[in-house]
Amino acid sequence: MPLPKIATPTYSMVLPSTEKEINYRPFLVKEEKLLVLALETEDTKQITTAIKAVLKSCVLTKGIKIETLPTFDIEYLFLNIRGKSVGESIDVNIICPDDEKTSVSVTIDLDDIQVIKNESHSNQIKLDNNLMMELKYPSLEEFIKSNFDFKDENAMDQSFKLIASCIDKIYNEEEVWVASDCTKKEITDFLESMNSSQFKKIEEFFTSMPKLSHTIKVKNHNTKVESEVVLEGLASFFG
Repeated sequence: MPLPKIATPTYSMVLPSTEKEINYRPFLVKEEKLLVLALETEDTKQITTAIKAVLKSCVLTKGIKIETLPTFDIEYLFLNIRGKSVGESIDVNIICPDDEKTSVSVTIDLDDIQVIKNESHSNQIKLDNNLMMELKYPSLEEFIKSNFDFKDENAMDQSFKLIASCIDKIYNEEEVWVASDCTKKEITDFLESMNSSQFKKIEEFFTSMPKLSHTIKVKNHNTKVESEVVLEGLASFFG
């Protein structure tokens, strides 16, 4: 007689980028094992393959392309799936801001962690009176680099690679240049030809884009000072 099959519960959540409701299920033990083994290799390609495979298996709604989801969608999705898999709360160690050395353990309800949107945020960048740039959000590859990349790389090089990967198109009234039709060198040369003011506008796109965020209050048991701490990004909750 075959063993009985274990029923897997399903849940729903709303993707922050599209506000579309999707259905998902928790990680299974075999999927947790796949993630752990991939992380132990410290190989970005293996980690990417494992996370992509697991998320694709856990998302039950048809038509969702994991590779093209913005990083904040993936972080929120990963957070919810992990929460339903291992528990509805997490314990995070926070360094108190008042003395920058005392560590305090805080329990956070995963339902309280949300993607915060900035109303002034825009993906349309005006470079000058004639030229515009349209940016797209970082996707799965950048999510992996931000949270699971073990390679040491120059911060400026990382910044340029991130920006270059997120350029969708450059255009004016007469012509459109699609980034996917350009070489990496052409994109890099274009970025390096900008002045500081233009480059800062692009940086503001990334600093103001939607973020997984939660504000908590911590009390330093040594100084008795209570402070507010803002946690942003998946790594701050599970790092």
